[in-house]
Amino acid sequence: MEFTIDQIAAMLQGSVEGDGQQKVDAIDKIQEAKNGAITFLANPKYENFIYSTKASAVIVKRDFQALNSIRATLIRVDDPYSAFTKLLEEYDKFTNYGKTGIEQPSFISEGVEIGKDVYRGAFSYVGTNVKIGDNVKIYPHAYIGDNVTIGNNCIFYSGAKIYANTVIGNNCIINSGTVIGSDGFGFAPQPDGTYKKIPQLGNVILKDNVEIGANTVIDCATLGSTMIEAGVKLDNLIQIAHNVEIGANTVIAAQSGISGSSKLGKNCVLAGQVGMVGHIEIGNRVTLAAKTGLAKSIKEDGAIKFGYPAMDHKEYLKCHAVFRNLPELRKRVNELEKKTLNLPAN
Repeated sequence: MEFTIDQIAAMLQGSVEGDGQQKVDAIDKIQEAKNGAITFLANPKYENFIYSTKASAVIVKRDFQALNSIRATLIRVDDPYSAFTKLLEEYDKFTNYGKTGIEQPSFISEGVEIGKDVYRGAFSYVGTNVKIGDNVKIYPHAYIGDNVTIGNNCIFYSGAKIYANTVIGNNCIINSGTVIGSDGFGFAPQPDGTYKKIPQLGNVILKDNVEIGANTVIDCATLGSTMIEAGVKLDNLIQIAHNVEIGANTVIAAQSGISGSSKLGKNCVLAGQVGMVGHIEIGNRVTLAAKTGLAKSIKEDGAIKFGYPAMDHKEYLKCHAVFRNLPELRKRVNELEKKTLNLPAN
């Protein structure tokens, strides 16, 4: 895909300084860009690269003042970072949402309702009574089970598996290897020491604008629904157990695990490798630092917790300061012990 610099500037509501008729066909970092690419300068510490970059165009702030000559054509905007983000979004639409049509071989069952401009890749599978909205992209080897409902503008990358009865809103992205709606971990212990499987009869509901990273698993509810509210962003390699509820605009980083029936509030942040036991609740805007282990509910909104078991971040930092000094403290105790034991008798 090629666009002139003038066309890009018009899309970004920017002004051109230089040859606006040049064509660009790539997006790259300012220090690595080659001829035909467009890049941006938002952080002043990268300013030296603008004088040596081979990029054809650079997005800069309107009041940017060059200290040396610049080879590239400039696109002046109010906010270079936001403008570049918009450019990436448009590029993403062309590359990921531009696909339409049906590749063969692919399979679709009876009773399926399909919207406009849907793409189904080779070896994809769509089950019975599925409802698919407009502009949905189902990449090769993706699986959509029976009675699934999908909104508009969703992407299912290769290898995504969506179990029966899942409900997915608009503008959702499901990355490769993700499994949504698999059985929750429910087993009843028996007198003879074996375990009897408890049927998992619920489903998973994803609201609008949810993004799920690669190889993440969201289990269906035992009864009712595992609920992922609007705007939630889940990283790769996350486990969400049955009947969990995650509040709107919460973000969770890789290798975290949320045990069954726990409830997270809105706008929470869970860093990498956070673990939560089941049947607890946390409030809104709660932050759990990396490797935090949470064993009880957090009622207060805006709390920040560290450590295992989780504690207030200020208390954790105090404890950590003591822990770091333990070798020196041990040495001092040993020296005091020797002096005390060697004291002459009265």
